Amino acid sequence: MVSGNPRAGSRTSALAIAVGEAIATRLGAPAPTVIEVGEFGAGLLTKGDEPTAAAVAALNAADLLVVATPTYKGSYTGVLKVLLDQLQNQALAGKRAVPVVTAGVAPQATAAEALLRQLLTELGATVIQPGLPVVEADLPETAAIAQKYAAAVDW
Repeated sequence: MVSGNPRAGSRTSALAIAVGEAIATRLGAPAPTVIEVGEFGAGLLTKGDEPTAAAVAALNAADLLVVATPTYKGSYTGVLKVLLDQLQNQALAGKRAVPVVTAGVAPQATAAEALLRQLLTELGATVIQPGLPVVEADLPETAAIAQKYAAAVDW
């Protein structure tokens, strides 16, 4: 589970964790590993940074990824892009990915989810359809949203 919010512990992160846990429960899988991109700070841009390298290794080792981001300037966050840019070409081939996007209004969330879907596809992931665009006003219902999503998708 990757939270691309620059601020660790965000509502987007809480949603991503809830989705990851709901999916793990549905599939009988272990609890997800959580990657909070906002915790890396300047290390994200530093060659050889150990926490960033560990995150890249975790992404490479995962079978299923929940990749979450708030919408910034109509798209996913820059910190998420910087992390994913460190993956090799087709690094996510053979992996399933769930794009989770939060935004102020539904059209913005849907548009940003499509952009994140495109990025994950470019990296080789099989992107689960539908993704999960969520309006910020609905975030108080994070647990219910996650449960409903995990139950509705054909895994």
